[in-house]
Amino acid sequence: MAGLLAMAGWLLLVILPRNNIARLVSGVVIPLLLSTGYFILIAMNLQGAEGGFGSLADVAMLFQKPELLLAGWIHYLAFDLFIGAWEVRDSQRHGIHHLVVIPSLVMTFMLGPIGLLFYFAIRTAKTRALKLEEA
Repeated sequence: MAGLLAMAGWLLLVILPRNNIARLVSGVVIPLLLSTGYFILIAMNLQGAEGGFGSLADVAMLFQKPELLLAGWIHYLAFDLFIGAWEVRDSQRHGIHHLVVIPSLVMTFMLGPIGLLFYFAIRTAKTRALKLEEA
């Protein structure tokens, strides 16, 4: 269910990048729904679970519990979609054609940080600067 919800958000970003309702749904509503699911899974399953966040071995142990592995997956889905929505909004502010942004959206969906890195490369090539905000 979470994967289908995230996929709907990604499709909205690719197909309707300038539609305000689609942008609200893909960039805010769906990430918040996923975050709520994440919160519920963590609240119901983290206490008493073996493992933790202190080391990779601890995380691997934590993810032995299927509910917490699902929570980890939803964490990725929510944050990657949020970043993809930011890429779309930011590209529009900087006049980057949407067709140029779509490959970075696909990479952000599939490979998270690599897609963000790719988007920043596109943005830097277009703006000739690596700025986080415009004055």
